[in-house]
Amino acid sequence: MNDDDQLMIGIQSRESRAFETLVARYQQPLINFFFTNTRDRQFSEDLTQETLLRVYDQAWDYLPTGRFRGWMYRIARNLLIDNIRRRSHDALVRSVRGTGEEDCILAGLADEIASPQDSADRHELAAMVDELLEDLPEEQRLTFTLHHFAELSLPEVAEIMHSSTATTKSRLRLAREKLREKLSARGVEG
Repeated sequence: MNDDDQLMIGIQSRESRAFETLVARYQQPLINFFFTNTRDRQFSEDLTQETLLRVYDQAWDYLPTGRFRGWMYRIARNLLIDNIRRRSHDALVRSVRGTGEEDCILAGLADEIASPQDSADRHELAAMVDELLEDLPEEQRLTFTLHHFAELSLPEVAEIMHSSTATTKSRLRLAREKLREKLSARGVEG
């Protein structure tokens, strides 16, 4: 039984510390997942809060089998799809959707110890990848972000996406190829 399973058993026993630990562990990865797919910081935070509340509310339904992350990200994915569908019909939301450079999901990841030029180059590349992800088909984008940003294994992603591991590998390969092509077209080789 892994640490996440222990936390879920604690939540099932109504131990408040267990839920606080779970929130501390998964709040930022969930925000990153949602932001990568929505480009809206506030919306991402709202979806994260809703996901964590559903995890808490549905804790009694969870069986400790070592598959917590897949279970949680399936909740997150379903919320994302439902909310995007709902919001896509709202003209006001579409008109004010934020895509500020300061919100780029990858921007801060590589800025820790680097020269100013390296940091600027990485920030620019991160902004490009972040922008290009929007152009990928939804299934490929979700597969890519779940695998790379949520750091889930391919079998976990396959379970969340209700597909086979082979299909998931194919979607991930296609997403990578499309990103490479688009980056190459912009003069970025890698």
